[in-house]
Amino acid sequence: MNRDLYIDFAKGLATLSIIFIHTAFWSGQFYIPAEVRVFSLVFDVALFYALSGITSGANIEKTFYRLLKLQITYMIFVTFLFFLDYFFKVFGLSFFSVEWLQNFYSTFGSKYATTNISTEPQWQNLGNWYLHQYTNADTFPVVMGSFWYLKVYFILAVFGVLILRFFSKHINWFIGLCIALTLIFNLFPWFYPTGQVGYVAFYLAVFLIANRMKGKKIPSRIIPALYAAVGILLIWMFWYYGSEIFYKINKNKFPPKTPYIIWTLFSLVTLFVFYNRLKITKENFITYIGKNAIFFYFAQGISSSLVYFLVVHFKQDVPWWILMILIYITNIILATTIAGFLMKVDRLGWNILEFLRRKTAS
Repeated sequence: MNRDLYIDFAKGLATLSIIFIHTAFWSGQFYIPAEVRVFSLVFDVALFYALSGITSGANIEKTFYRLLKLQITYMIFVTFLFFLDYFFKVFGLSFFSVEWLQNFYSTFGSKYATTNISTEPQWQNLGNWYLHQYTNADTFPVVMGSFWYLKVYFILAVFGVLILRFFSKHINWFIGLCIALTLIFNLFPWFYPTGQVGYVAFYLAVFLIANRMKGKKIPSRIIPALYAAVGILLIWMFWYYGSEIFYKINKNKFPPKTPYIIWTLFSLVTLFVFYNRLKITKENFITYIGKNAIFFYFAQGISSSLVYFLVVHFKQDVPWWILMILIYITNIILATTIAGFLMKVDRLGWNILEFLRRKTAS
């Protein structure tokens, strides 16, 4: 079966969009206008859940094996990150001072300033990371700040494959249930749950709708109506909530509430409109990113942390829009380089595990 390059292409574009979002919302808080930061959310993480729905099937064994591989790859990465963070602190304390390290970490802003700098490894952090409790990585704060997606993805994939496998004739009912729960949580906010329920209710609907779209194409005559519906909902949103809601889109993302949900509809409609319509016949840099999206997702957390230091150095001397473009391009270059290195770290980690398996096999 030939690989659908459109899926890789869409994943690649979505990954580049995530890099731009984290360029705008992390280091960009120091110099990028709020309006631009909000517009960066037009193509956001919901696309990944939709693409996962399109590519998922009802094979439980295959899905669980894929999730197990992802968990191991994730654990290899956070182990590497843990020691990278630890050895940097040891280096700073050995050759400089606590004050130097505190000044280094203050670059990220007071919200991420570390208060526990020591040569003692914080093993509890590594254990928390393995179990998807994303305590901060001091040297690379963007990494754990962007990992909420991964926990939701694991939950979503498990629920999704169970529904596809055991309730294949009732998928529409589950879509309706997820939409109904999302409406209830938004109409009656005192019921809105903490934890992952709010995330899963909305994104599972996206996942299942996307799965129903697998192999299909939206008829051309319906496309204008879909975009018109999105436009009407956006107009209603600004009328109902007021123009100030524009600046609160990101606050409505965690977990997704009505303004953010409406905001994501344009990107989701666009994804489905071009699905089975836009033909990607040759591999390119964007499809390469899409094929290795998880490593780019890991890498952009590191690169988005590193570009802080360029921003602090140049923000007073370079117009914000020029600096934004330069930082974004730099972030892509760094993420690409780091992703390639992380692939090698991942292969090394798997080789070590295979070596241990052979040595401990009875």
